[in-house]
Amino acid sequence: MLVLSRQRDETIMIGDDIEITIVDIRGDKVRLGITAPATIPVHRKEVYEAIQRENREAAKVKMEDLPNLPKGTVRPGSVPPGGRHNMPVTRPGQAHEGKGPAAHPSQGTPPQQQGVPPKEPPAPQNGPSPA
Repeated sequence: MLVLSRQRDETIMIGDDIEITIVDIRGDKVRLGITAPATIPVHRKEVYEAIQRENREAAKVKMEDLPNLPKGTVRPGSVPPGGRHNMPVTRPGQAHEGKGPAAHPSQGTPPQQQGVPPKEPPAPQNGPSPA
């Protein structure tokens, strides 16, 4: 394990396209900002481990077991009630875990992949702005 010392607002580079910035230090907690390509998932370790555990459990399901699922259970290719998945998606600028803005879009699914078009920038206004 490589151990580096950094102060607030200093950055560590991993390869050419991953940056880890020390955003804040309060007592024994360090807040990190991570900039990485959207193709690279970024998770807290406990979330990553939960995803791996769920994937292992899902891999154990046999196709012949699917017709026997209880009523109301989502089957592959179907849409859950309400037409939405159950995983919250955090986008840049939205609160993440109720504590400040998300550090990077890779923490949530990009809007284009959810069928939501990207927001257009506001059109420039001509003339003086209303007071």
